[in-house]
Amino acid sequence: MSPEPAPPAAPSPLREPGKAELRLAEAIVFASLTPVTARALSQMLPDDVDAIATIAALRARYEGRGIELVEVGGGLQFRTAPDLAPELRKIVRVPRRLPRVALETLAIVAYHQPVTRPEIEDIRGAGLSRETLDILLEYELIAARGRKETPGRPTLWGTTPKFLEYFGLKDIRELPRRQDLLLETVRPPDRSSQAKERGEGEPEGTPEAPDPAA
Repeated sequence: MSPEPAPPAAPSPLREPGKAELRLAEAIVFASLTPVTARALSQMLPDDVDAIATIAALRARYEGRGIELVEVGGGLQFRTAPDLAPELRKIVRVPRRLPRVALETLAIVAYHQPVTRPEIEDIRGAGLSRETLDILLEYELIAARGRKETPGRPTLWGTTPKFLEYFGLKDIRELPRRQDLLLETVRPPDRSSQAKERGEGEPEGTPEAPDPAA
């Protein structure tokens, strides 16, 4: 009778990060152009180091400082403390603003995704120029999400991780309720000025969009 195989050895418990691991994690998050997920961080740390404990220690290190470790777009990123925003506006270059029609389109995509261009036009009650889609694509705020299985198979649009990153959201579920938005309710188009609607003007008070060169 052959002997039974020995049970597999239990995995070694993960240890708390030391100074070297914290420095490495700090450098990884700082150098990354996109938010760093806990899984990605664990793959770059030594195998026996607890990535979750490393994140907690790193967050505690920066708590209350001018730069904080925050969770956005499903990952971690260093950002300036929100309470310092009024002071930073005095020295930071003001980014380009999104045209109102682009902002309205982005809101519709965010709340109705995946959504086609004709559906966006139906919700807005007005036509949608290719230029508006190009602006949102340039900022990487929206992306194609396949095609709808209807005649013509129109492209489906949805938001991107960049959208979450730019607006400081962990995931799409953190979007405010539509009735709480500061945006004006989209009104049906004025038939006498439909030609104007396709313009891409920048009215006062339009929320700021990220500068792709920043």
